[in-house]
Amino acid sequence: MSLLISDSYDNSRNINFLKESVFKRLCECLDKANNKGWRKLGETVNSERRFKVSLGDIEMCSLKVLEVEGSPSRSLLRLMGDRGCTLGDLAEFLRMMGHTEALQCLKPGIEILIQPQSVAVIAGHSIRLSCYAAGMSPVQYQWFKGKEEVPGSSSPDLQISPVQLQDAGFYICRVNCGLANVHFSQWAQVDVLDVMPSYGLMSLPSEGRLRVVTQPKPQSLLVGDALYLECGAVGRPLPHYQWYRNGVPLKNISYLMLEHHGRYRCEISCNSEKTWSNEVDVLVGMANHPQLKAPMVDVYDLTNLLRQLNFKVVSLLDLTESEMRNAVEEFLSLLHKGVYGLLYYAGHGYENFGNSFMVPVDAPNPYRSANCLCVQSILKLMQEKETGLNVFLLDMCRKRNFHDKDMPNVMLKVTANIVFGYATCQDAEAFELSSSGLTNGVFITFLKGRLLEDEKITVLLDRVAEDMGQFDPTKGKQALEIRSSLSERRSLTDPILPGDCSDVAQAHSLLWTKAHELPESMTLNFECGVQIKMGFAAEFSNVLIIYTSIVKKPEEMSSCQAHLINLSDLDPKMMNKQTPEETGSYLLSDSLPQHCLYTRLSSLQKLKEKLVFTVCLQAEFTSLEEQVQWTVEVDIGKPLIAKLDLHRPTRRNSCQLTCHMPHSPCTSPTPSPGAEHMLLHQMPFLHPQSCSPHLHVYEPLYGAAGGFGNTQTHGHYEYHYENIPCSPYLPLPSVPIETTDDVEDMQNKLMDSLHFFNQP
Repeated sequence: MSLLISDSYDNSRNINFLKESVFKRLCECLDKANNKGWRKLGETVNSERRFKVSLGDIEMCSLKVLEVEGSPSRSLLRLMGDRGCTLGDLAEFLRMMGHTEALQCLKPGIEILIQPQSVAVIAGHSIRLSCYAAGMSPVQYQWFKGKEEVPGSSSPDLQISPVQLQDAGFYICRVNCGLANVHFSQWAQVDVLDVMPSYGLMSLPSEGRLRVVTQPKPQSLLVGDALYLECGAVGRPLPHYQWYRNGVPLKNISYLMLEHHGRYRCEISCNSEKTWSNEVDVLVGMANHPQLKAPMVDVYDLTNLLRQLNFKVVSLLDLTESEMRNAVEEFLSLLHKGVYGLLYYAGHGYENFGNSFMVPVDAPNPYRSANCLCVQSILKLMQEKETGLNVFLLDMCRKRNFHDKDMPNVMLKVTANIVFGYATCQDAEAFELSSSGLTNGVFITFLKGRLLEDEKITVLLDRVAEDMGQFDPTKGKQALEIRSSLSERRSLTDPILPGDCSDVAQAHSLLWTKAHELPESMTLNFECGVQIKMGFAAEFSNVLIIYTSIVKKPEEMSSCQAHLINLSDLDPKMMNKQTPEETGSYLLSDSLPQHCLYTRLSSLQKLKEKLVFTVCLQAEFTSLEEQVQWTVEVDIGKPLIAKLDLHRPTRRNSCQLTCHMPHSPCTSPTPSPGAEHMLLHQMPFLHPQSCSPHLHVYEPLYGAAGGFGNTQTHGHYEYHYENIPCSPYLPLPSVPIETTDDVEDMQNKLMDSLHFFNQP
């Protein structure tokens, strides 16, 4: 009897002691064969009567197919092994069946004795990946990086010296004994760290103990930024990293919130060895003006246009959820019967089930309706005031938010005249002009060209939609969508009519005035004879500009400087700058007096107490070597919107979270318009990339900036919103709120010099 197996196998060895890998391949061959499969093997063994495999045993093995991973072959072979079947016996049975493939499985194959290990190494060092195997004949090796063969790599050791950054990747070794016997090693990852040479690092052995070579650095970021902390270590096998914040293990952070402020460090482990990186501080602040992008400019432009229509406008940046809800509540308190109400919002947002949601700057990501403001819910509350016209201009993306499963549950009344102007279609994005200077979103670029036209609001928006449709860069990507239940000719230029509610309107006008009072300009006189002029300007309803200049100093004083100090809650980078632009104030830069020091105070709605700061005068005299210092404390109370205390805790029932509304608002006549108007704005975060690789001058806006409209003028009472004629060279009038003596000159200068251009 001749056996088709190598002499290196012990033929007397029981088959139950076969290696699992060999046993598995053998079972696969017998399970898949029909006329030469496991059943034929059982019949062959039964005919020999040496191991007493009965027909009942074969039937029992067949039942294994009913199990999820059951194998009749495995059951049969185990039964034969339990009854004394040896490797030689099995080879004889397979030869009698003529099953050469199964016999091939019994031939000794390749066994990989040493697997390559992953490694992290510094660029410029050397590494060695090793793969050793044993077989019945000479073993051949070939290394691959990914799918690409490594040239000249026919050795069990792959040596790379010196290692370069492009050598990072995954490596595998192919081992073969002849064409039919091929095996692959496990994958090994090579991580190459780009570390600048420094003392001690270049002498580290590449295959030595675990060592940290790249330490994390402190970060100062804004809400919504991406956090990127880097830690790198060398070691074999590849080190494992686990980040901690304030001692608590962390997962990935995709969207920074205020609560992510803290101390961070990384635990690095390699086999049983562990070490730690340095601990660093990560500071997270609110996003006042991360970049001068469209939403801030859009609200500024829209504010100035509405003022030309004698509207009382409130424009707010960077509101948290509670601040937004309180601002809405204040706005609702200004509305009464017949009033035209308008909201403009540009920033983060989404749309679910036909309802639009505005996202505050502190909303957790992924967004939930419980942390956002529902536009339709606010609209319902406005309806309860019996408003004459409700206009909502939403300059935000309308993508579906699959993380928010809440269903709306509030029905709108079939009453008010409702007009929705969506800057983009459902499940689409909104774009902004991309430029290095002041820029508008696409929607406002065309809206501001028509906002002052004496047309029915729906006709006006239809014309804006037509203008946008002719704009090639966003054609097919962004289209204005208008929904309306307007049953009468309502225009934003309607004359304001006197009526029974004029006393109420006057009271509301006084409330608006209270929220927009600026400190009076002042002169500070120091004991040394220096006189300083201090003025104030409002860029938005919650953004204050303070500018100071020295108007008088004694002759014996060689030089002097005056700085604002003790504003601990504010970013010092925004204080005492040579130009308004350095503070982030681009919009008022041409209207402010020159040769001053400028300080920009944003988020005034957060002020809980009066704003008190110190003016520090530092002077040098020709007769003295040392510098002399004087200080004066200045109390300017609660300027602008700070008087409304929007930081107060929110009454959760003051602004409903969700509502239900048909896709098209219902129609009904409304009474004559009344007298109040308000605009709210929230600064958004911007998507950093273009929606299309071919769209170079536009960026999608993920979010929204919010506004409400309601205005009062003297005499006639009505509400209107209009657009400036669309000319690429039309200057935009701008009237910043100001109380200093040179306010008129400042306004005229700004109106003559501040130009916004459409980008073709």
